Formats: sequence, C-alpha cells, structure tokens
Amino acid sequence: MSEQKTKLTPRAIVAASSGNVLEWYDFTVYGFLAPTLATLFFPSEDKLASLLSAFAVLAVGYAARPVGSVIFGHIGDRVGRKAALMISVLLMGGGSFSIAALPTYEQVGLTAAFLLVAIRIVQGISVAGEYTASGVLLVEQAGEGRKAMTGAWVAFAMMWGCVLGSAVPAGLSSILSSEQMTDWGWRIPFALGGLVAIFSAILRLNLTESERSADAGDGTSPVIQSLRDHSALIGQMVLLLIPTAVIYFVIYVYAVSYLGSEAGFSSAAALDITTINLIVMALFVPVCGLAADRFGLRPVFMAGAVATLVLAGPSWWLMHRTDVFSVFAGQLGLTLSSTAGWALSVTALTLTAPAHLRCSVVALGYNICMAVFGGTTPMIATYLVNRTGDDYAPVYYALAATLVAIPVIWRLPKLIGRAGQFATPGTANAA
Repeated sequence: MSEQKTKLTPRAIVAASSGNVLEWYDFTVYGFLAPTLATLFFPSEDKLASLLSAFAVLAVGYAARPVGSVIFGHIGDRVGRKAALMISVLLMGGGSFSIAALPTYEQVGLTAAFLLVAIRIVQGISVAGEYTASGVLLVEQAGEGRKAMTGAWVAFAMMWGCVLGSAVPAGLSSILSSEQMTDWGWRIPFALGGLVAIFSAILRLNLTESERSADAGDGTSPVIQSLRDHSALIGQMVLLLIPTAVIYFVIYVYAVSYLGSEAGFSSAAALDITTINLIVMALFVPVCGLAADRFGLRPVFMAGAVATLVLAGPSWWLMHRTDVFSVFAGQLGLTLSSTAGWALSVTALTLTAPAHLRCSVVALGYNICMAVFGGTTPMIATYLVNRTGDDYAPVYYALAATLVAIPVIWRLPKLIGRAGQFATPGTANAA
C-alpha cells in the first residue's frame, strides 16, 4: 500500500488511535491488579509465587503477540489496515468482558486459572495488530513534515489508556474497601474495557483505507516475505524498542507492585503517583513528535537514550526513599527519559519498512520485542531482585537495554533511506 495523499481529519486520527486506549488500558489494569488477581486465581501461601504466576500470565499474553503478528500482518497487507483494526479491537473487547465475568479459583478451582490464561492469549493475539496497524495507517496518510507528530498520536492515545488503567483502579480503591475490591470490585475495570472496545469499533466504521501498493512481492504470504527478506531489519526494530519496553514495564508495572508491598506504600498511594506520572508522559508525547518533525528522529531518540543512561540510577534511588515526593520525582525522571521512545517508535518503524509489507514487518518487529522483553520484564525484575538481593537489578537491566538500542538509533537515517517508500523530497530529513 502506498502513501495516501488525503488530509487526515481529527476524527480519523481519533478513530484509528482509539483502540490503543483499550489495549493499554487493559494491560495497565491487569498489571496494577496483579496482586489481587494473584490471590484470586493463583492462591498460595507463598505470596511471591502467587505474584510471579500473575505476572507470568501477563507474559503469556505478550508471548502470543508474534502469532498475532502473522495473522494481522497478513490481514493488514492483503485485506487492509481498516479490517485489521476492526477485528483486533472487537476481539480485545470481548476478552475484557470475559475476564470481568470469570469465576475465581475458589469457585471452579484450576479451571479459573486456565480460562484466564486462554483469554489473555486471545487478547495477546488480537492486540498484535492494534498498535502497529493504526500507526502504519496514520503515518502513511500524514503529510510531509508531520509524520512524527501524527504517529505520536498513537502513543498519546496509548498513554491515556494507561492513565485510565491506573486511575480507574485507584479511584475504585479509594471508594471501595479492600474486601469489596477483592470480592467484586476488580471486575469493574475489565467491564469498562469492553465498553471502550465497542466505542472504538463504532468510530472506525468510517475510516479511510490506505491505497494498495503496486508492488505485491512474489505472491507468497507477506509474513513469509518479511521473515525471508527483511529479518535483519526486524531484528534492528526489536533492538530499537527494547529500552522502551523494559523501562516502561519496570517503572509502571514492577515498581507499582514494589511500592505497594515492599516499600510500605499503600496500593492507593502507589497508583496515585503512577497516574500523575502517566499524565505527564501523555502530555510530553506530542512535544517529542513536534521535536522529531523539526530536528529529526535520530536526535530526539538519542536524547532520550542518553537521558536514560544519566538519570536511571539517581531516579531509582529516589524511588526507594520513604517520602512520596522523592518517589514521584524518581519515577518522573525515568518517565521523561523514556517518553521519546514511545512517541516516535511507530513512526520510525513505519518509515523503515518496505511499503508492500509494512503491516507485517512493523507488527513482527514490535510484537517480538514486546513478547520477549516487554511482558516478561515484571517477572524478570521480581526474580532478579529476589535472586541477587540487589534492589538495583532492574536498573541494570534497563541500562543494558538502552545500550543495545543506541547503535540502531544512530543508523536510523540509513535505514529510512534504504526503505525508500516515500518518494517526496525531504523524507530523509525525518531521521
């Protein structure tokens, strides 16, 4: 599919990006409610084992994403971006409704855990086409000099999904007692996620499809073509996104559980701190998009990477203090340094992918990274801290992730130039 010369309307941007609100709302709700879900679906006298089991289900959902990449990459490249977006959001919403209605371990035994795992797998498959297909559609149809800003709206929607995913459990925790949250309150956030899916599907009915590319390759499956001809590019996409995935999951999933238990903060206080920082992150996303359109993707990506290397240690130290202000400041430092990666990722991936295989290549690069390095991070961080006894182990993991991404950041102009998917002058300046 080629770039479409239509002017994107605000309604089209909202419609295309709305499913990302649901995707990240659901994942954030699950992460923040992990301690509660651990006791309801994986009861054990060992609280650490229960929590690791709940985080493992989160990881399983992300592990299913490469399968979704195959399915939705094919749909997006052969049928259309719009079809992929409609199917993915409806499947995701159905999964949210299903979790809201699930019986617990106390009611049906191990069947409850198996059902939860099955639903998360289906959701993992479905969301594999959401972030990438919406981002590809928007960046394709954006005008020159506005691609980074347009792509940033996907991350903006994603962050507001995270804000809602943090705010809803926080609000319920302040209204309901701990017993009520454990008995039935945890179901409400998932039911609301299903309603978001219905709203998103309605908005997408009038989306304009991108034009088809004249180059369809050799007629084989777009996923097979992507893996056969562009495996090196997919690998570089994974490396580029590793710090984005790892840092986010460290500070917004692992750290919330840590603050709510080990550090002596209440769950409500931990959620309040996180919610405010997520709002800051959401507001900073468009700033990164504007900066990238003006100065290029590489400088803004690199600024974020360097800031992470400098601020990660001191920020983590602040997050281990006992006063709320220090914890907030520490999380804010990591939030601001990692925002550029989220704001610019979908634009960078789209610009480096070949036109006729965009959905497949972008979906594989993004979802392989999230499966291997995103969903597993809370579990790995929990294991590393308990294994080594070093509370800074998650920081070392985040720093290593940032270092492996820097060479790919430096090569962005060459990767975009090699893709050659946009013939209009000035495209190379996007890097």
